[in-house]
Amino acid sequence: MSLEGFIFLEVLFKIQNMKKFYITTAIDYVNGSPHLGHCLEKVQADTIARFERLRGRDVFFLTGTDENSLKNVKAAKERKMSVKKFVDMNAKKFYSLKDILNLSFDDFIRTTENRHRIGAQKLWKLCQKDIYKKKYRGLYCVGCEEFYKEEELENGCCPEHKKPLEEVEEENYFFALSSYQEKLKKIIKNDEIEIIPEARKNEVLSFIDKGLEDICISRSIERAKGWGIEVPNDKTQIIWVWFDALSNYLNAISFSKNSNKFKKYWPADVHVIGKGILRFHAIYWPAILLSAKLPLPKKIFVHGYITIEGEKMSKSLGNIVDPFSLAKKYGGEALRYFLLREIPPTEDGDFSEERLKMVYRSDLVGGIGNFTARILAMAEKHRIRKEKVKVKKESLIGKEMVALFKDCESFLENFQFNLALKRIFKFINFSQRLIEKERPWEEGEEKRKLVLILLFSLFNLSQVLSPFLPQTALKIKEQLGVKKDFSFRPSFSFDLNLKGKIILFPKL
Repeated sequence: MSLEGFIFLEVLFKIQNMKKFYITTAIDYVNGSPHLGHCLEKVQADTIARFERLRGRDVFFLTGTDENSLKNVKAAKERKMSVKKFVDMNAKKFYSLKDILNLSFDDFIRTTENRHRIGAQKLWKLCQKDIYKKKYRGLYCVGCEEFYKEEELENGCCPEHKKPLEEVEEENYFFALSSYQEKLKKIIKNDEIEIIPEARKNEVLSFIDKGLEDICISRSIERAKGWGIEVPNDKTQIIWVWFDALSNYLNAISFSKNSNKFKKYWPADVHVIGKGILRFHAIYWPAILLSAKLPLPKKIFVHGYITIEGEKMSKSLGNIVDPFSLAKKYGGEALRYFLLREIPPTEDGDFSEERLKMVYRSDLVGGIGNFTARILAMAEKHRIRKEKVKVKKESLIGKEMVALFKDCESFLENFQFNLALKRIFKFINFSQRLIEKERPWEEGEEKRKLVLILLFSLFNLSQVLSPFLPQTALKIKEQLGVKKDFSFRPSFSFDLNLKGKIILFPKL
């Protein structure tokens, strides 16, 4: 290939990598404090966002809180607080997950914000041709904020919250979901919206095949206790919390103004959600967007639940685990690691503090921490401080490094966080075996060269770890004194300016 051709490919690569990447989490009800279950989705999304930034993408990462639900009104009443004061208090707690988990979100939207209200009402107006009013009677779950058919119940209770439903009768607005049945089936079947994992895609197709019915998308202002977003041109009705909430993905990027930001980032590249709200995101949301003539999201990544002794962790079931106390005891990086390594990405995974403690000691203290400390101690012994490190791609360690990044990139593209971390530990074990075999702590020039190779491994380890454990990765980089920015590809040349030893994970 000519030099001009090579330069063209390099430029094309950079342009492709600078493409936008819009990732969202679901927004959380603020009827209580956040629990460990809320952290799973945030950490998964944050890892993807950090990974895409390291690839050179223009990332916009959104999370937030859902504040217009009836369950928030009821919870505020129980606390003898005004609804506004109550949701403000809990929204602040959800925002504070940013600090304990080191989340890198670009925006945190609250559905009580003016930008959200205006956007939700705009979306309603765009769907007007598919909206009509009628009287209705049905079984309603306040926890899900949704009507259920009797055949969908489990022992007469909500399948998600395990509680009896309320019988509701009133005149409300409906959305003509049934008219989009065939179109939605084609979209899901052909992966126009890719649903991950495949089992969730099949679940959506099965639900569609049973026949879609029109959905109620408003509540009387009396039943909503006057809380929520008014239906345009009808002050007697409040927009259904799910129609309102789903529009947050548009409203955070200035949908109401049809701004350049909206044109740049929409459609979303990935919605990260829990399995309990799949129907809303894979059926209701695409139908609403089709009605409004807006582009559809590209992917929906569906995770499972964190369980306690096999039971879903939730406020309504009363088996929650407080992430703030865990972070205080073990550190936020330990929580991130446990959620990504121990909880299967698309399935339920059980939590116990005993397991967290075991993983902390074996993988973090004894694994990453020990590996880092060993190499820095050997560097100190060989009086290595300021050095230029160069390693050939064709060398044994160079090939191993290329393979490490390639494998982890593939795993992260498929949201297989646990497999990526497993692969990273395979590399750490490879390096530890090399240390035992070659004994680089001994004196001699060849041993000193080997320590430089291990320092090369350590810096690249910090790069590949950075989407998962950003603070740990940064500490390693700072200790090595490397000025080069992180990227998600191997660095074969860089300058060292070692600072000495470091303790990444204190012993418990």
